[in-house]
Amino acid sequence: MSWNPLRSLTPRSALPAVAVLLVLTAGAAAHANRPVPFGDRVVAGSGASPVSAGASPVGAQSAGAVAPDLEVGPGLEAYDGTTGKLLWSYRREGATALHFAMVGENAVVVWDDGMVTSVRPSDHEVRWHRSVPGLSDWLSGDGDPVLAAKSDAERREATAKRAAAALQTATETEPWVAVVTPSLTMGFRDRDGDLRYNSRPAAGCVYDPLRAVHTDNAVMVPRTCTGTTSAGSPIPGGISGFWLSGHGWQLNAGPEVLMRPLDKHRVAIDDGPIVGTKTFDTLEGAQETTCGALAEPFAAAPQGCQPRPDAG
Repeated sequence: MSWNPLRSLTPRSALPAVAVLLVLTAGAAAHANRPVPFGDRVVAGSGASPVSAGASPVGAQSAGAVAPDLEVGPGLEAYDGTTGKLLWSYRREGATALHFAMVGENAVVVWDDGMVTSVRPSDHEVRWHRSVPGLSDWLSGDGDPVLAAKSDAERREATAKRAAAALQTATETEPWVAVVTPSLTMGFRDRDGDLRYNSRPAAGCVYDPLRAVHTDNAVMVPRTCTGTTSAGSPIPGGISGFWLSGHGWQLNAGPEVLMRPLDKHRVAIDDGPIVGTKTFDTLEGAQETTCGALAEPFAAAPQGCQPRPDAG
């Protein structure tokens, strides 16, 4: 007996197959058109010369040269360092890149919507995203009457400066980043974006990202306090120190304290004419007791003083 395939599939039996096909087609179309998480878009360059208006040169935002050359404009743009041709552009829909810094071989980008993103420039892979509460409001100056009174150009400059201050980078014990806002500081491990710590200032106090500094292994953030204790005494200001492993130390300091990195692990802390300037060792988490760098090239070292190998 012969088998006729045309007769084996009746119109009634064909309906389920057609329905399944329609469902699969609709699902494929929906998958193809669904929104990309976080609005990510990476577009290969056309070989044209750089034309991204308002982009900042990489040399102005990171300590060393990178390949390819990176700039921030609407997004993170990569250019051939020899020809100047656009290689690729990474952007996020509805967001503008404000600043980036290199953390090892990766670029970490701060966006105006409060997102922080790690990108590997060698293959433009987006590695991780993290949203930082309060970052967007602080970057935009929401509720800041002084910033609101400035011109558009001045506000853009202030926003870029705040973005650069918010992003503090370190490389020990492995590459990591701290994101600092007045109400919150968060530390992320770069290899996977894992949150290693978060810290809020005490009631009546705020962190000051614009005065924060970092060394190879630590981030130091001043805090200003306007509140009082239960006894009515003013809450003292200070400096909070952070390592990748978490909260490192607390230092008392005046409201105008200024810090300046001296080398890989030492920071000069200037606390005004009365307290003076001291050197803080971020490896030890304490004020320096070793020689450090002598003030005069041929000055005699204090008795028993052993210079640090990495000082200077």
